[in-house]
Amino acid sequence: MAQQETDEQTINDGFVVDTEDCEARELAYRERGTARPITVVGNPVLHRECKDVTEFDDELAKLIDDMFASQKAAEGVGLAANQIGVDLKVFVYDCPDDEGVRHTGVVINPVLQELPAEQRVLDESNEGCLSVPTAYAELARPDYAEVHGQDAQGNPIKVRGTGYFARCLQHETDHLYGFLYIDKLSKRDRKDALRQMAEGTPRYETVPND
Repeated sequence: MAQQETDEQTINDGFVVDTEDCEARELAYRERGTARPITVVGNPVLHRECKDVTEFDDELAKLIDDMFASQKAAEGVGLAANQIGVDLKVFVYDCPDDEGVRHTGVVINPVLQELPAEQRVLDESNEGCLSVPTAYAELARPDYAEVHGQDAQGNPIKVRGTGYFARCLQHETDHLYGFLYIDKLSKRDRKDALRQMAEGTPRYETVPND
């Protein structure tokens, strides 16, 4: 079962081509998967670095399927494994860039590549998170991102994105190292985001923090 899944990600110049057959690939993942509730800020699994994936097997393939199903149920564009309570470095995405081009894929054990200072152009835009439901805040991030990692068979891959998709890649990689976007905000803005969350009602099932 695991082997049939990641032939969908072809490689071009070392980078994954994640813009082809997006609708069919995303549908196949989530039709096999089961949506799970989303963990929210305060859950310990969100606030520590996740474990590296070392087994590229059917269990991992099932997790990926469930993550796509969960992402769709929550109407998200990216989802990290710890957002459904799983302590592993995996994220999935189904996200447009600023040109409206759809990107769909999976990254295992991601590492965000640091950009030289002279190549950083910051994009100040609103950001939200399924684990901080109903809250949004403006956050500056580089408008280009490159992530190195592995596919579901353990093969090395690279993913790159601009604009909104670049924000998604940075946001999801941060999750797997124990950081939420609100951790990058000023104290005042973080407090405001938590207030928005407290006053809002999630549109999807969440895991209560006991």
